[in-house]
Amino acid sequence: MTDTTDSGRESTNQRHEGTDMAAPVVDAWFAREVLPLEAVLVQFLQRNWRNRSDIADLLQDVYVGVYEAAQKKLPDSARHFVFATARNLLVSRARRERIVPFETVADMEALGFVADAPGPEQSAVARDELLRLQAGLDRLPARAREAFLLRQIEGLSRHEIAQRMGISDKTVRWHLNEGLRALADIMYGESADAGGRV
Repeated sequence: MTDTTDSGRESTNQRHEGTDMAAPVVDAWFAREVLPLEAVLVQFLQRNWRNRSDIADLLQDVYVGVYEAAQKKLPDSARHFVFATARNLLVSRARRERIVPFETVADMEALGFVADAPGPEQSAVARDELLRLQAGLDRLPARAREAFLLRQIEGLSRHEIAQRMGISDKTVRWHLNEGLRALADIMYGESADAGGRV
């Protein structure tokens, strides 16, 4: 008799595969196969989702997903299908939120996050380099400094700098080369006190 019921169920599945199943068939399957899993499913959701207030909504979303899929074809293993649906829902929800709360992950390094903020030593080094750069810019001849700032800060082309400064492209190139060479000497080659290269 059990064989007849199973084969009857299989033939019902085959008959309705690709078409919507009749609501009474899906309702009966859902009540028989899915609802008894609720306690275990809630435990699974609580174990894998930190915000307890979302559990009821997640449970409802799992039920909706399972029921809608069952209308097209009843799965072979209800338990496997329910938990696969729950897992996929949690992954989708986490991706959609794109925010990982600190309490969700105990070890942030496990996720591969690296602190973006520089440490105190890096900040001190960067501040020193910035001061040296400012001192070097202050020591440049006025026209070379102007050409250098227009190129490096404002991003103008040599032609645009020439137009703005009222000089030829060749003169702009000379100012840029001289400015860059002088800055390199000031910052990396020549000390502030020395009269020539070290």
